[in-house]
Amino acid sequence: MSSDSRATDQSLSSGQGHVSVLSCFPPSVGRDVVVATVKPLGAGLGKPDTHSLLHTDRQVKWTMEVLCYGLTLPLDGDAIKVCVDIYTDWLMALVSPRDSIPPPISREPNLYVQKILRHLYSLFIPRSEQVSLVYLSLCRQVLCAVQSLARESTLMSRDTWETLLHFLLRINHAILARPTTTGGVLKQLSDLSMAVLFEVWLLSCSRCFPSRSLWLTGKQMLSRWRHQPAVVEQWSRVIITLTSRLLLSTFGPTFPHFKIPDEDAAPIPADMDDVRVSHIWFRFLHLFSNPVDVSRQLVVGSTSSSQEEVFRDSQLPNIFFRAMRGVSMLVDAFLGVTVVNKEPTEQLLPHTGLTTRLHFRDRLPSLGVAVTRNPFRDRFPSHGLSRPRSGSAPPTPVNILSMPSAPPSTTTPLPHNRRLKPANVSKTTSKPLTRSTPRPFPSPLRCNVDSLLHLFGCWLFDAALTNRDPALPAAHCDVTVMPDRWVAGRAEACGTLCRIFTCKKTAEDILNVYLSRFYLVLLQGLQVLEEACSPVLAAILLNSTCLFCCDLRGVNLLLPSFISAVENVLLNRELLRFKSSVSLVDLRQASILILLSLLPLPLQFPSVQSALSLDRQFSGADVTAGSFSSLMPRLISVLIGALHTETDASNTHIILVAMLSTIQDLAAGQTQQCDGASRPGQTGGTCGTGANRSTSTIPSDTAGSLWVQFVRLLTQRLTAQWRNDSAVCLSALEVLGGLAKVEVSVEESERRRALTSICSYIVFQCSRPPPLHSRDLHSIIVAAFYCLNVWLTQHPAILDQQECLLEVLEIVELGISGSKSTQEQEVTCKEEKKLNPASLRVKEAAEATLTCIMQVSGTFPFLGGLPDEDALIGCYTMSDSSVKKFRYFVVDSSVIMATLEQPQGPEEGLCPSLRVLVRGPSGRRTWTLQLHRQPREGRTHSQQTLIPEHSGIAQEDARMRCGVKHQLCPEDIDRIPSVKADLSVPALHRTVPEEVWIKFLLSQMQQQLERLQAAFRGQQQIEAQPRVSRRSAVMTTCRPPPPATNFQTARLFLSHLGLLTPETLKDPGTSSVPAQLVSLDSSLPGFLERLRCLDQLPSRHCDSTFIFYMRAGQKTATEILRNMESSCSVPPHFLDFLSSLGQPVEAGRRQVGGVSTSSLEFSAVLGDSGGGVFNGERFVLMYVDALTEITFIVPSSSSHMVERLKSSEEALTEPPSNRHSPSELRKNSVPQSSPAKDTKSFHFASSLVSSESKLLIVWVEHFEDIESFPLSDLLSQDTKTETPTSVSNIQLVFIHPLKSGLYRIRLHGNTNSKFSFSVPLVNGSVVSKRSLGFLVREMVINCCHRRRLESDSAPPPHVRRKHMISDIIHRYRSHRSEPTFYSSLFQDP
Repeated sequence: MSSDSRATDQSLSSGQGHVSVLSCFPPSVGRDVVVATVKPLGAGLGKPDTHSLLHTDRQVKWTMEVLCYGLTLPLDGDAIKVCVDIYTDWLMALVSPRDSIPPPISREPNLYVQKILRHLYSLFIPRSEQVSLVYLSLCRQVLCAVQSLARESTLMSRDTWETLLHFLLRINHAILARPTTTGGVLKQLSDLSMAVLFEVWLLSCSRCFPSRSLWLTGKQMLSRWRHQPAVVEQWSRVIITLTSRLLLSTFGPTFPHFKIPDEDAAPIPADMDDVRVSHIWFRFLHLFSNPVDVSRQLVVGSTSSSQEEVFRDSQLPNIFFRAMRGVSMLVDAFLGVTVVNKEPTEQLLPHTGLTTRLHFRDRLPSLGVAVTRNPFRDRFPSHGLSRPRSGSAPPTPVNILSMPSAPPSTTTPLPHNRRLKPANVSKTTSKPLTRSTPRPFPSPLRCNVDSLLHLFGCWLFDAALTNRDPALPAAHCDVTVMPDRWVAGRAEACGTLCRIFTCKKTAEDILNVYLSRFYLVLLQGLQVLEEACSPVLAAILLNSTCLFCCDLRGVNLLLPSFISAVENVLLNRELLRFKSSVSLVDLRQASILILLSLLPLPLQFPSVQSALSLDRQFSGADVTAGSFSSLMPRLISVLIGALHTETDASNTHIILVAMLSTIQDLAAGQTQQCDGASRPGQTGGTCGTGANRSTSTIPSDTAGSLWVQFVRLLTQRLTAQWRNDSAVCLSALEVLGGLAKVEVSVEESERRRALTSICSYIVFQCSRPPPLHSRDLHSIIVAAFYCLNVWLTQHPAILDQQECLLEVLEIVELGISGSKSTQEQEVTCKEEKKLNPASLRVKEAAEATLTCIMQVSGTFPFLGGLPDEDALIGCYTMSDSSVKKFRYFVVDSSVIMATLEQPQGPEEGLCPSLRVLVRGPSGRRTWTLQLHRQPREGRTHSQQTLIPEHSGIAQEDARMRCGVKHQLCPEDIDRIPSVKADLSVPALHRTVPEEVWIKFLLSQMQQQLERLQAAFRGQQQIEAQPRVSRRSAVMTTCRPPPPATNFQTARLFLSHLGLLTPETLKDPGTSSVPAQLVSLDSSLPGFLERLRCLDQLPSRHCDSTFIFYMRAGQKTATEILRNMESSCSVPPHFLDFLSSLGQPVEAGRRQVGGVSTSSLEFSAVLGDSGGGVFNGERFVLMYVDALTEITFIVPSSSSHMVERLKSSEEALTEPPSNRHSPSELRKNSVPQSSPAKDTKSFHFASSLVSSESKLLIVWVEHFEDIESFPLSDLLSQDTKTETPTSVSNIQLVFIHPLKSGLYRIRLHGNTNSKFSFSVPLVNGSVVSKRSLGFLVREMVINCCHRRRLESDSAPPPHVRRKHMISDIIHRYRSHRSEPTFYSSLFQDP
């Protein structure tokens, strides 16, 4: 330090100001002189026409000596108040001269103002009565005058500025150098004096920059005042305000604004240039020195006598925490994750107009330390997870259904008294769950990790590694003896470091020295011992949710430590160690998200060894060395235990997601192992390269046994603990549906048990009292029926058991009629049963389940589609002539049946044959029927059953056909005991007496003998005639008559079905009940078009999804769409991902609800394209199962499929009467725009995607580019079709590949919907390449299903077809009489 600074320091530390000559006299003499002098001077203050009584320099100087002495008088008199009034009035000579100011002062204001400031210091000299309100009022008056002087004066010289700053430093030293005093007058005064000091200092930097010695003096003084709360509060306020200006000038207006209240930004002059702002910011940042020094006794306090007293002060830990909180907020600001602070500033000086922050209170994120509140310092939520705050309701996780949170706390108790309870979960509510303001993701323009650590790393690492209580002996230096009083600041530092490292950019490198120190911090903080610091562990977990998703070098070595920490949190239901410091809901959610990112690691790196760190010094006792694969059972145990202990709906949702993704990964790994396939190659790894990893040796029964355990656990809790929680039930049903699709080898009884549990759940929900029925409840019932359909279609063998079939049919009966028949009740026919379903939606869902039951035996159609009228008669175009060859009937007002009697081959002429084309709500089916008079076993080889040929190859997901054993009687007919009804018809010989029966037989035999004898006599006479006439007789051979060729097979078929009776052919005019059989008039105009429209309606849920690839740094739609043109623009694993989504299908002949071409080879179709070949013009990727049809479209810059999709979609969504014909659709599908125009703007609005699906899948190379994804540009459209809500209705799924070979998932979309969160992907999911395609498909299916549950305009497919069939019946019904109808059956159509 220079000599000038030493002199200044001595002057500041001396504690004495200017000494008046009156101090040489007795106190009474000086008091009398002061009273006599200031009385006439004070009388003229405030009067506009009053002139000063002092006219010369000598008069002014003598009076100033008196006033200086008056400032030292006791506070009980009026003399000291008048002295303060006079001096504050004279200070305005540099602002606005007035008549009451003596002329000498007006002539040389700077000289006299400097002397006045030296005199005013006497007012702040410590005195016994300084705790009074009078003292506070006088000091406040002086500080207000000094503040006005600095703000408004334009005449101040450099000396005056220096004197003013020295004056403020001295009075602050006089107030703050003493040991800490809590509350009262001194607390208010210290806040105000520090606020004025920093504001005047900033004004001086703008107008007259302080000298280097003054900066050094200020830094030295602040280091001596750090034990005062006001110092760290006001320093934080100023440095944050400067940071707001610095970010704007450094990063530009596109960087997220760090907004602060206007009253906080006022001290910084608006005209301060950017260069000076950066210079001042750096100086102010280091003005406080290292905040960790607060915890060190040798650097706290101003004198050695006060050091021990200061260090024992209980507020030092709070000050240490506030300092680290200030640094944490600066880090958040540089990361671009700040939020707007809208809290009002408290008024400190209501009477004087001076506003500052009296209470710089802050809210603790995860720590139970009592601190004051600062409206300027809202804790920003941590990355990807809202951090809890003291003094407010704990943040509750975002979920589907609402749960009321705990009421806000009005006080902030001490650490051991504070109890922050988690939000109570309401199990019957259905409102959207709300959280505190979600933490924004880091800005793509943020600083590098190394840059932030260069600025703040020294302080943060020092604070995080603080491991010793200075009051303890040197031997006790281990981290486990860290005193609780300093834990708050250390936890804040650890959390800040975690946020810094988790904000690492994709292609960014971090210095090894920083990584090693950071890992050392984590090893210390992740201890799970009882004496370890719980707040530090909680802070690390809350801020490390994506630590394993950032490609940090060597981070996987922390896997055992994190497993121990997560295990310690999730397996403990009470968490007594953390109740006083954090929100348990948020802590458990952070632990679950970390577990979600840890689960794929053992399967991805099975051979990597987990080594102990630092000779087990910082590792828990349960951490042992071994391969990563050995940690998998432990992770599974934690996952299952977490589900048992979790009570929050949002956290349970994430656990369910982890369960499905884990079992799918295990099953896929076992499949690869059984097939001999090698594990996918990796581009690199954080713990090891692909060369060091061997194939995972997964036991063959691991996935199966785990599947059984998961299914049992889910079904048990679904029907017990969760059945009242709609949010959890919806997720659990989706997971159960996903588990049904996982290919594992388990006993059939396990699947039947799961099916029974789903049925029991439906019964419980339907049997709720009517007041509890709501739309949300019915949505859950519909979801349960859909889950039941998934199990039936995936495992049709379940219905082979009669008990299971009866149980499912009872559930269908319950859904359709509202009640379930039992054996004890009287049998009621279907026509007579009253229908009272829970709702129309539930009834429609039950009807869909009944359709699945009827089709589950293997009649699921091929991907190639089913033949129509043209295919049956061999035509290529469906025309009126082909339709006229069919007879059209309607059965039960729900099924349109077309019959063709024209034989198609020589074999059909041997026996009556008929082709039937059935169109119903469940789709279109074709049957070929033949009538044989011999049983199947006795037919000759020439009589073969005609089997229709099917075009196309079955999809991989099509179920196996089940063989049907045809029998005339049931198998167990012999085992059925006889009943009295069997004896109601006696045998013929028992109807008459035996004697009568014998006589009857003898008479019959005699009559037959007589007739036989008569026949022989007649034969003899005939044979004798040729001999009499001498002519030979010609004997003819008996031959059978020729076979009939005209059978009227349609009549025979309808007759065999019992449809040609008077009851089934009632005249519509004579009965209100519709006839069971109705004929349609195909000759009416428009009949063919209506059939085509009916065939275009899908029989399954049809959804569309768009896939994009976003290279690093791309920001425009044109660049993104151009990536799909060549395979050189996309990596191979992206193409592998496309191939895992579905099969290539030709789109040219595609119809809605079916595809008229077979699947193709992916590599052959792909060629040199980067995926753009699947843009919808020629090919698309399609996934089809029994319930869902998903079309994956990869748009490219030359895509013309938008207009075609739009026209097709309009044809599906407009009323039936306004729909266009297929020929018009084909004509309108030709795009009119040029490819160049489509390249500039890719128009696919949300209306072009199916109304049930608005989902985009985006593959991003750099994770930070997600924030710049041009969604609005891609959704751009003409003003005629623009929909303002199109962007908000889009759901985005971002996939980011990691160097480890895993994939990081981030979701983006409208979170206001109650059903917007689906499984099996959530924010923070990490999945392997093996299961990526499966999980994305399930995500698409579940997301679209939830949208349909929420929508009022998305009826099921079978309902749409039913309405269309009713419309056709109404339009084209034939009104012929019964005789005319019968006669038409005997005629050709």
